[in-house]
Amino acid sequence: MTGMRGTWPSRTLLRRVRAGKVGGVLLFAPNVSERLPGAVRALRRAAKRGGGRGLIIAIDQEGGSVRRLGASPPTLSAEQMGTAGAKTAFAQGRATGKALRATGINANLAPVADTHRAGGFLAERSFARSAGAVAKVACAFAGGLRKARVHATLKHFPGLGQARRNTDDFHVSLDVARGRLLEEIEPYRRCAKQAAMVMLSNAAYPTLAGSLPAAFSPAIIRGLLRERIGFRGVTISDALSAPGVAGPGAALRASRAGVDMLLYTGERLSRRGYRELLAALRAGRLSRAEVHGSARRIRALQE
Repeated sequence: MTGMRGTWPSRTLLRRVRAGKVGGVLLFAPNVSERLPGAVRALRRAAKRGGGRGLIIAIDQEGGSVRRLGASPPTLSAEQMGTAGAKTAFAQGRATGKALRATGINANLAPVADTHRAGGFLAERSFARSAGAVAKVACAFAGGLRKARVHATLKHFPGLGQARRNTDDFHVSLDVARGRLLEEIEPYRRCAKQAAMVMLSNAAYPTLAGSLPAAFSPAIIRGLLRERIGFRGVTISDALSAPGVAGPGAALRASRAGVDMLLYTGERLSRRGYRELLAALRAGRLSRAEVHGSARRIRALQE
């Protein structure tokens, strides 16, 4: 999944989509203009011309401070939905899904399923201060998106609620008791059937996986998310350009750990990541069967 420069896809990006080298495009506020529906249609046409492949078109539309389509729902922040309750969260999710669908967007990188703790950077982006309360409202918001035929993404597994700094800007290690972390994955367990994707955190969790970021950890992805929780959808990384995960080998390390879709916020880095994976596959350093398994899960979401 790649970010896009400007308000219209470049010829290079359209060529990559036609060639099947892009499985999804992530939109940010600078991509949003009156041209957006047309830009999305151009991306979809390119995918179809490349052999009938679909494309995941995604955006961060959480509500509150993270809302790339400023005039569209949700009209409440996650914290406000948590206070209002599950019924309101479902209605907000469904309204959000309808608005995204009208623009051609079929995936929302939301809801945040992390449990907010005092001093944490997520603040209003989290629904509540207890895992049970988060689960109830996050599941409802995800269910509303699903009702509107938009894929929901639970993030940031196994949880960033206790992080005081944003992993987009800093390398973060959460030395939290294993028992506490296992308690806080409850929203992911309860909402797994409502969500098409789960985003892996870029933080490290020493009590779960030593110094490895979650996106590079087979113990967290395969052991905790796949086996213990039983999630069968698409695993997606957080931005692989972020501190703590950026650098040569990131694409291969994430893929080997069990990440299906690699997320890059820029086109140049996404091209590099694709080439890295292709070279590893041809050299036998990456399992062909696992790559095909990831592709099957991603294709099930593309349309």
